[in-house]
Amino acid sequence: MPCYGGRHDQGPATTLTGTTRRAETDPARISILSALDQPEASRLPMTELSLVIRHEYPADRAAVERLHERAFGPGRFARTAFRLREGHGHDAALSFTALVGTLIVGSVWQTPVWAGTVPGLMLGPLTVDPAFEGRGIGGGLMRRAIEAAGEAGHRLILLVGDAPYYARFGFRPVPRGQLVLPGPVNPERFLALSLSEDALGEARGTVRPRRPDGA
Repeated sequence: MPCYGGRHDQGPATTLTGTTRRAETDPARISILSALDQPEASRLPMTELSLVIRHEYPADRAAVERLHERAFGPGRFARTAFRLREGHGHDAALSFTALVGTLIVGSVWQTPVWAGTVPGLMLGPLTVDPAFEGRGIGGGLMRRAIEAAGEAGHRLILLVGDAPYYARFGFRPVPRGQLVLPGPVNPERFLALSLSEDALGEARGTVRPRRPDGA
């Protein structure tokens, strides 16, 4: 299978330790097998893999785009989450890259949006290299992204995805008709996570792009 990535400086990062936490400035690389306290860990091969989750760097972009292309193909540009990024882009401070050694194997982006009058984030895409699926990498990326959103004071995260998978992170379906996305979406796949009390209840209307400065 093709490999994506190259050498990357190791800045502040998060190692997977059962629950997501912020790592030291000089992150210790750990074994996924010993570190993951998640159901996915039972499917790991009996080998050690060094995994680091850190903020996305500008140099990651080409490898991350190749992951997106492999996972979603050219049709990805018509997806709702991509439409919301048009003209503004995702927030690199709230987006993360997973590496095994120096190889980029996963990514999650978060994009500032307005959910009616409530400022929030649109999470996605969440991408893991197919060669590394089933090892808890997606879950680690999700936990780090949610933690960062809460630390930054965001009240609401939206996404379009499989409800059974994202339910483990606290996401629930958005009530039908409460929020409108700029593209067609199966309402059963339109999900939300409130990071403050009743944030979803207050969010009514159109979901639209929001610049990082709040405009």
